[in-house]
Amino acid sequence: MRYIGKYESPLGKMLMTSDGEKLTGLWFEGGKFFDDTSKDALERELPVFARVREWLDVYFSGREPDFTPPLSLEKATPFRRRVWELLKTIGYSQTVSYKELAARLEKQSGKKVAAQAVGGAVGHNPIAIVIPCHRVIGANGDPTGYAGGLDKKIALLNIEDKK
Repeated sequence: MRYIGKYESPLGKMLMTSDGEKLTGLWFEGGKFFDDTSKDALERELPVFARVREWLDVYFSGREPDFTPPLSLEKATPFRRRVWELLKTIGYSQTVSYKELAARLEKQSGKKVAAQAVGGAVGHNPIAIVIPCHRVIGANGDPTGYAGGLDKKIALLNIEDKK
């Protein structure tokens, strides 16, 4: 069974999904890869949703949360999982380029990885902000692409004092 919860962020409405124990999705409503699961999920208050709201409240207050809610990355290819795990290593108020992420993956696997492939995986990250895909920028240092909208990416970077 899948469950949904909602969060009203300073940047717009967000939808959370859970398997009942862990967070499986967090999106800005209407984003490019927004997963509208309201048709096949129950809206229910769960402890994990309360924990995610607490995390988001800390984050949007301009502070780095000192905990991570329980996460589950379902329905993902091994490549996407590796990219998403790398995203979790990008520190608060830090940024990394798609090219740098590709180089890290190459070093781990010993196989050539295209920055464009990394960009595709980053763009399909199902757990916005908590898995910080907004911290990935273009090689020239400019914020580029964000499934929730470039305006939201810039706002998130500004919350963390990055432009």
